[in-house]
Parts: sequence; structure tokens; C-alpha cells
Amino acid sequence: MVRKQFRVFPEKIGFFPYIWLIYLVFPVLNLDGYSGYKLMGGYALLLLFLVAYRQLYWVTEKAYTAWLGLQLLIIVVLAVFYSPYNFYMGFFTSNFIGWYTDVRRFKRALAVFAAVLIGLVGLFYLPQMHDLDILFMLPFVLMMLITPFGIRSINRRRVLEKELDRANERIKEMVKREERVRIARDLHDTMGHTLSLITLKSQLIEKMVVKNPERAQAEAREIQRTSRAALRQVRELVSEMRAVSVAEELAAAEEMLRSAEIALEVEGDAALPGISDLTQNILSLCIKEGVTNIVKHSRADLCRIGIALLPGEVRITVADNGIGIDCAGSGTDGRGDGNGMKGMAERLALIDGSLKLEPRSGGGTLLTVTVPRAIKDRKDGETA
Repeated sequence: MVRKQFRVFPEKIGFFPYIWLIYLVFPVLNLDGYSGYKLMGGYALLLLFLVAYRQLYWVTEKAYTAWLGLQLLIIVVLAVFYSPYNFYMGFFTSNFIGWYTDVRRFKRALAVFAAVLIGLVGLFYLPQMHDLDILFMLPFVLMMLITPFGIRSINRRRVLEKELDRANERIKEMVKREERVRIARDLHDTMGHTLSLITLKSQLIEKMVVKNPERAQAEAREIQRTSRAALRQVRELVSEMRAVSVAEELAAAEEMLRSAEIALEVEGDAALPGISDLTQNILSLCIKEGVTNIVKHSRADLCRIGIALLPGEVRITVADNGIGIDCAGSGTDGRGDGNGMKGMAERLALIDGSLKLEPRSGGGTLLTVTVPRAIKDRKDGETA
């Protein structure tokens, strides 16, 4: 059985409860001049007050009201039988009254506290006080009566902020879930029929290729048109999704290179104004792959990324001063024919882009990614 660790105050509250304990120095000083049983009784009451103060940070409901009532009773006894200035300990009670979340309990506790406070002042202190003492006391009495409202307002705001955070988290999860459902539905609606049609036509071609070659060729051309339409639908779905911009990817690349102790130099405008989200997303993936290869294979200490927005195309260059690759492109650093390069080429093909990996003059490797700014129309009228 695991024993719970003892804590004086809840950890989530921090040092706040300890700060209030400083004010217990004053009732201890007010015991000066007493002796014997009365002095021992005073210290016992202060010790019990301290226990009640600690418990009020842990208990709830009826127990909270009981400990709060005990604390108020101790204040009355210390003020009546020891020093009238002990009634300033009511600031402790006024703070805890503000912690009531139930409106009725809050009003009831505040009414009892106000009655006790006014009763102490009116019955025991006003007849013995001068006008100057009264003027000195009244602001503190008013503050003790107003403090519960301020504390309650702060606590309500904290509760509302926590509820808002939880609601925002639920909304984010619902949005993610809805987005997954939407993507799945769109893929099923837009691609399911198209792929089924391609399957049926390919089966038909298999049967007709010998009996009716001309009909088979026509069906093959129809499959090509259908596949292009499917590709266009995929592009539309991808373009609707959240794309990572080149500027965002450069920030991530800088962190990766810094961890590998490789300096980064960037030339050009990373914002790429006028470039679509789909193009920026694919370019950012190419930058990510190029930087990852530099970190893994190049043994370089410098990476230069160039961004050129030319009249007819966008050109991204990723260069390093590492060990380079051989002229055949097989890659002395393991980059020439990896899956990463093939993946980049496949992504770029979606937007009619191209890439080139070559040795860099002066040592190192140069990756050049080129994408047309306006993708040309295809024969069947399809545009990217």
C-alpha cells in the first residue's frame, strides 16, 4: 500500500498560504504581558487557529463551514479576553469566506461574519475608544467586509478559466474528429467511385484486348482520363488541408541544424507571396528532406538555403559544404538514390516540379528544386 505524502498546503496553491502566516506574529506579540494559564491558553488558541487555517485549504462542504466557524470563534475569544486588536485576525476569515462557490453559503457566512465584527466593535470597543481610534479602525472593518467579494471574484475567474480551457480542449478534439470524418467521407465519395470504375474498365480491357483491340484502346484512354480526374480530386483534397509554409519549415530546419551544430544561411523571401498553400507545402517537405539528409550524411558545418521567386518559376536550393556525392549520383553520402529523393520527386510531379542533386563546386552537395509558378494546362483541360 502506497502512503500518501503529507503536505501542509495543497501544492497547486503555491506559496500563497505561507505568506498569510506572517500576520500571526501580531497576535503572538499581543500575548506579551500575560502569564500562567492565560498565556498558555492564548498560545493554545493560536495553535488551534493555525490548525483551522491549514484545514480550510483541504476540507470542503460542511467540514469547511465547521472549521471556518471555529476560526471565527477563536478570533472572538482572543479579542474579548486578550487584546481588542486581535479582531484584525478577521482578515483570515474574510479571505476564506470568499472561497465559497455556493451563493447562499457565501451570503450566510458573510452575514454571520459581519454581525460578529460589528458586534465586537460596537459592544466592546467603541465605548473605550477615542475618535482617532475609531477613524483608524473603520477602514480596516470595511476592508474585511469587502475582501470576500474580491476573493470570490478572483476564484470564480480562475474556475471559469479552467472550464474555458477544458472546453477549448474538447472543441479541438471535436474539430480533429470532425476533420478526420470529413476527410474519410470525401475520400470515399470522390475516390471510391473513381477507383471502382478504373477497376471495372481494366477488367473489361483484359477481356477485350484480343477480341476487340480498338475497343480496348478506347477503354484504356478512358482509364487515363479517369485517373487524371482522380489525381485532380486528390490535389483538391490536399489543397484544402492545412499546409506547412516555407517560412515555418525554415524555422524548424534552423532548430534541427542548430542541434547538429550546423550553421544556416537563408537567402531570399521565405514568405513566397502569391504561391499557393499546396505548392508551399510540397516545397517545405522538400526542404525538410534536404536538411534531414544534410544532418544525417553530409558531415557539413554549413547549410545554405536559397529562395528565388523568378518570373516563371520558384527555385529552392539547399547546399552544404560536406563530403558531397559522386558524379554518377549514387551518393558517397548515401543521398543519391534513397527513398527520400524518390518521395520528393513524386511530390513534385503533382505540381509539375523537378529536382536535381549534384556535387557542389568547392565541395559539398547542391539540391535544386524547381516549380513552375503557373502550371500549364493539360490536353484534357485539367489544371493544377
